[in-house]
Amino acid sequence: MRKILVTGGCGFIGRAVCDELLAAGHAVRAFDALIDQVHGDGAPRMPDAVETVRGDIRDMDAVRAALEGVDGVVHLAAEVGVGQSMYEIARYVSGNDLGTAVLLEAMIERRVRRIVVASSMSVYGEGLYETADGERRGAVRRRPEAVARGAWDPLDAAGRPLVPVATDEEKPVELASIYALNKFMQERATLLFGEAYGVEAVALRLFNVFGPGQALSNPYTGVLANFAARLANGKPPMIFEDGEQRRDFVHVRDVARAFRLALDKPRAPGHVINIGSGDAYTITAVARLLAEAMGVPDTEPEILGKARAGDIRHCFADIGKARELLGFEPERRLETALGELAEWVLSTSATDRGAEMRRQLEERGLVS
Repeated sequence: MRKILVTGGCGFIGRAVCDELLAAGHAVRAFDALIDQVHGDGAPRMPDAVETVRGDIRDMDAVRAALEGVDGVVHLAAEVGVGQSMYEIARYVSGNDLGTAVLLEAMIERRVRRIVVASSMSVYGEGLYETADGERRGAVRRRPEAVARGAWDPLDAAGRPLVPVATDEEKPVELASIYALNKFMQERATLLFGEAYGVEAVALRLFNVFGPGQALSNPYTGVLANFAARLANGKPPMIFEDGEQRRDFVHVRDVARAFRLALDKPRAPGHVINIGSGDAYTITAVARLLAEAMGVPDTEPEILGKARAGDIRHCFADIGKARELLGFEPERRLETALGELAEWVLSTSATDRGAEMRRQLEERGLVS
């Protein structure tokens, strides 16, 4: 049995990772700041077998203590939200960049065998595209003036629409938000640290994670949680742009299993690895599927026809590397797993703060 420290261990993904590690026979210590935006007024219920420590990832003394007797680290602690990162910049840089720096510096004295850090598909910016002639385009960025007039899809030099294809890890990074910049710093710093100090380091680039237990009252969390909170309060899902943007949705239990595999598999260290489902869905289709699962199939989403700063058009995962290095295969598809999510949402209280989120972005000129 090994002891694993899970930073952000009381969060949505963190709790699933703790469960997965316990089931595999590991001892688990969860370290979490329990911030109000994520957890509301109360701490989540954790398994009795998990040693839970409340602390700030930027507090060196607290982090050193949390690392005592630990063999491996899963680093999930982070401020999460593309839109919010564009105006609470100091908060995001402090929590994500400084927090990771403190953790890595503490690990110089309290060395572990392996660390797995949660990165994000946001580091890609736009996903991978092909031209009409089949040529790959990995450095695509939409022009703000084109997006402002509703020209949502990227075009090639001849003005023809580019075709989105599955994004692999070889695609160049194209950072479109402060959050994306944070996540790229976290993964690169972790891999550089591992190489310098002989610590096995892995970065998992997570796509859109969904499942029961997500923070329904945090408007900057995953799109499915936002849609669920709206539907639970009798309101339609609110969709930016035209709803035809495409994303990859991966179940939280599959993500948790990926972290366990990344801690164990001998070929994983030194790599960044996509963790997704390998499937692509339009956001409108997802909203309709969720409305059906929640028993309100006639609820049509509200299409805003406006874009948020930092948003991208299409990005979905090529998971070939995860299959090769981790033996990872997603077990839960969106279409068959939404019933479980809907049942959980309807059994809990969900505060809809979507309108508040939109207002905050619009007041700062971050919606066009």
